[in-house]
Amino acid sequence: MKIAVIGLGVLGAAVARSLALRGAEVTVFERHAPLAGTSGTSFAWTNSHNKNPRSYHDLNVAGMAEHAALAQHSGAAPAWFVRNGNLEWAEDAAGTERLAASVAELLDRDYPVRWITRQQARELVPDLRLAAPVEHIAHYPDEGHVFPALLVSRLWGEARDLGAQLRCPARVVGIAETAGGVRIELSDGSADADAVVIAAGRWTEALTAAAGHRVPVADPDAAGTATVGLLGYTNPLPARLDRVLTTPRLNVRPDGAGRLIVQGLDLDADADPAAPPAVDGHHAADLIRRLTDLLAGTEGARLESLRVGQRALPADGLTVAGFLGDTARVYTLATHSGITLGPLLGKLAARELLTGSPEDVLADFRPGRLLGRTGLPPLQPARFAGQQ
Repeated sequence: MKIAVIGLGVLGAAVARSLALRGAEVTVFERHAPLAGTSGTSFAWTNSHNKNPRSYHDLNVAGMAEHAALAQHSGAAPAWFVRNGNLEWAEDAAGTERLAASVAELLDRDYPVRWITRQQARELVPDLRLAAPVEHIAHYPDEGHVFPALLVSRLWGEARDLGAQLRCPARVVGIAETAGGVRIELSDGSADADAVVIAAGRWTEALTAAAGHRVPVADPDAAGTATVGLLGYTNPLPARLDRVLTTPRLNVRPDGAGRLIVQGLDLDADADPAAPPAVDGHHAADLIRRLTDLLAGTEGARLESLRVGQRALPADGLTVAGFLGDTARVYTLATHSGITLGPLLGKLAARELLTGSPEDVLADFRPGRLLGRTGLPPLQPARFAGQQ
């Protein structure tokens, strides 16, 4: 079977690999460059926090398990995946109440989480600086983080080894179903396939509309909304941190070679793709102050870059996975949780494309629920920021 995949981020690379493993002839069409979309500006934390309804939580738990399974097949410690856990705490009464409710919900769902003391937290993160009121810390041992470029290199490298081809740059301007399959219209020609997978992140709405089945997504260019957020990338630092920290004022995780990624969710209100903040401006200075308050060994920290991440968000906030229309020729994948779900969605989509059998775990996430809908309420930042 000849299948075209549009987009070479985590989702596109994952589905290309899974299709190639099952013997499909795969061609990926990438408009700009691999990782040019959301995958290249992601906090990349694997988790299932505050992900509701229950089916969405369960899907993300399965996504975390798929990362672990993929890592086991690496033959050595995977360069792209670190599962050292996450620490979270609150510093005021309202935050403590929210965290306690979240932990209780996760415990009810048998999600691995436990309360630990300040001393236990410092044993996990020796350089941790904790504010005086913090006494109880939530520890999520099965959570982790991903280096997106290395994950894509793993997924796409295996697809390429199995014969998958890449056309880049290749701008898709139309998708038309034909008697025998689909035709992908390009800015400089066309290509034919038996089926096509749209894995184009925040460009999903335009491409699905071009295929005649518009799937609405939240505006990825709207400043100060749930779709945008600031990510700072530090210089190499001698701070001992090997896991994710999600704290009241700063989220932080390692980014390799001593660098850290930092995120202050309250600062996302100022995020504007049309006006990225200066790397030496007041937002950067604020992030660095928060970092030095949080971790010893970060004196002299500076940001080497400060990026505006643009999130891929289907209009109701939930994953989209399935065929557009009734012909089983145009399949779309779109999700905010692309890092957590990427390898799993790639595997499930490939099975549905090549076997024709629906995957029950995707039943609540079919694109039909959104097709043609307008007037959906805007998504609120607090629900989505920092979750990948």
